[in-house]
This record gives sequence, C-alpha cells and structure tokens, in this order.
Amino acid sequence: MRKVYQVDERVPGKLLVPLSIQHTFAMFGASVLVPIIFGINPAIVLFMNGIGTLIFIAVTKGKAPAYLGSSFAFLAPGAVIINQMGFEYAGGAFVAVGIIGMIIAAIIYKYGTSWIDIVLPPAAMGSVVALIGFELVGLTIRGGAIGAEILTDNYSTKHLVVFLVTVLVAVFGSVLFRKLLATVPILIAIIAGYITAVALGMVDFTPVYEAKLFTMPDFHFAKFNIESILTMLPVVLVILSEHISHQVVTSNIIGRDLIKDPGLHRSIFADNFSTALSGLVGGVPTTTYGENIGVMAITGVYSVEVIGGAAIISIIMAFIGPLSAFISTIPGDVIGGVTFLLYGMIGTSGIRLLVDQKVDYSVSRNLILTSVIFTTGLSGLTVKFGAINLSGMVLASVVAVVLSLVFYMCKKLNLLNE
Repeated sequence: MRKVYQVDERVPGKLLVPLSIQHTFAMFGASVLVPIIFGINPAIVLFMNGIGTLIFIAVTKGKAPAYLGSSFAFLAPGAVIINQMGFEYAGGAFVAVGIIGMIIAAIIYKYGTSWIDIVLPPAAMGSVVALIGFELVGLTIRGGAIGAEILTDNYSTKHLVVFLVTVLVAVFGSVLFRKLLATVPILIAIIAGYITAVALGMVDFTPVYEAKLFTMPDFHFAKFNIESILTMLPVVLVILSEHISHQVVTSNIIGRDLIKDPGLHRSIFADNFSTALSGLVGGVPTTTYGENIGVMAITGVYSVEVIGGAAIISIIMAFIGPLSAFISTIPGDVIGGVTFLLYGMIGTSGIRLLVDQKVDYSVSRNLILTSVIFTTGLSGLTVKFGAINLSGMVLASVVAVVLSLVFYMCKKLNLLNE
C-alpha cells in the first residue's frame, strides 16, 4: 500500500528533491508550450510560474496543494491581440483579467460561496472537470512540445517506442511499485522514456553545450488598451469555473474541503494575483494545474512542501542556462507519454465527482446539463463574437453557467417537469 503524504505533512529529506523534480517535470511540458505558442522566451514563464506558486501557497496558508502553470484558457484571445497589437498589449489584458479575478475574490469573501451550486451544480461541475481532461488528452498525440509525434509527419517507430515505454512504465509503475518507488512513478517513467530516447539517438545535447551558464528572463512591462481588455474579458468566466472545478476535485482527492478552508476567496485571489503579476512583467497567465491534480491522484503526495520545492526548481531553471536547456531536450514523446496518463486522470476525476455527488440522471436537467456540456466541448463547435472565438472548454464553461442559471430560474418558477 502506498504512503500518503498529506498537505501539511513534511516528507523525508531523501524524498523531497526527487518528489519535487517529479512535479516539475510533470508540469514542464504544458508550462513551456504556452509561451512557445505566444512566441516569447519560456524562461520568464518558468520564473513567474514558480513565483506564482509560492505566492499561492502563502496566500492559502499552505492548505491548498496547487501548482500554478501557464493557462491555456487565454490562448485564443491572446493570439488575436498579439497579432493585432503585440504581446505587450496581451499582457495588459492579462493584468486586467487578473484584477477582475481579485475583485471576484473579494465579493466571494463578503457574500460566501452558496452561489456555486447555482451557477455550477454538481452535474455541471463534474462535467466541466471531466471535459478539461478529455480536451487536453488530444495534446498528448499532436506532436510539438508536449506530445508524442505519432500523428505527425515526423512519425517513426522510434517515436512510438519512446511513447509506449513512457506510458507503460507510468501505468504499471502506478499500480505495481511499492514503498519509495510508489511515490515517484511519474519521475521513473520520464527517466525510462528519456533513456530510451537517448539510446535510440533521438536526443540532441547541443543546446546544453551551447547554453550560457547564467541567463536572465526577458522582463518587459505590459501595455494597456481598452479593445484588448474587452477581447480578453470572456476568459474570466472560464478561469472562474476552471478554478472552482480544480479546487473541488482536489478537495475530493485529499479529503479536505478547500472551498471552506483556506477558502475559495483566498485561492481565487492568489491565482488571479499571480496572473496579474505575471502579465505585468512579460509572462503569461497562470492557473492551478490539472497535471498537478493528476500527479497527486497517482502518487498520494499532496504535500505543499513538495509543490513549493517544484516551484523553486522552476525559478532556478529560469536562470541556469544548461539546466533549462537540458530539460528542453526531453522529447515530446516522453512528455506526451506522461500526460497521456495525467490528463486521463483529470477526466476520471470529473467522473468521480459526478459519482461522489450522487448526481441523479433520472432528473432531466442533470442529464441535459452533462450531455450539452460534453457535446459543446468535444464537437468542435465555435461561436464568434466579433474578434472573440469561443470553442472547446471555453465555450462549454460558458454554456454550463448560462444553462445552469436558466434551469435554476425555471425551477424557482416551478416550470420544470420534475
């Protein structure tokens, strides 16, 4: 039976570094993909993710085990702003969204959280969480920075072998490893996949040799424009529903109600403060990471000491050239193999939420909520509002909240056929 390390529990000294490295590697692929897509240096993002995570731990009084990584929710509107005005104006929009999020946190502090079951009842909450995982699963096989290249033009048997070695070690290690090994199956899977890639001649160490010993993240201040801010505003609803979903799922995994203690107002404030700070100095928005939830679910390691260690490693990587260069040599097939399991765990956590909350699907509105959310998120449907495109998880989250509110009003007016 695996050892569980609770949120406030200290881990043995000999385990702290490997467990922290495991967390860092699990978060690395997705964290650096966002700045790569935006066309900025990942070093500033690694630095701000680490700083943001430490801020989150401090604001939540060390009671909420969350790692803040680069948010995918901002990609579509961010790309529009960057193409039209430049990244600095996208940064200003990130700051604005973060400030709005902090205002929402203050409102929650004053008025409580009873509204959550109205805008995101269990049938909607569990479905949104599951959809987050299911939508991300596609990233594991699309190639590039975080996926196995088995569906791209670069496909070869080598890619498939590395991918399968990583996946199989992660899967069977999670259920077969015992004692010390049972706490680091993801790290072992990454090492196994990396060694396989090196043996097959797939790793180029040139960037490590050529990297400067010390580097400086590319800091630059955000610029503000009302049009860019308005373009980014719909993301507020998405990150709010995503954050609540993550906190609820994490609560179920660790057996503590994070919505009550340390409180949703604290976690939302910390998350959005990190986003605003990151956007202000040239980084990208941050969010509590589903990969972190997956690692905790698989390993039983919930300690914020470990997550803090991962944050510190991320900060160090931003300044040590050879170290960050070495991490970047990990093939996408390895990261894809790990996230293949982690993203599936996020989807499973959503299903678990539906089961734990005993959602009754003989009730029409529950059945309709889950069906519409899944269909909206997975169908490829895109809705345009001027320069804003809503699709996937973003559109599904909006639909979930709107439909839940409509059903709530119908129930209040005694219009439902229940």
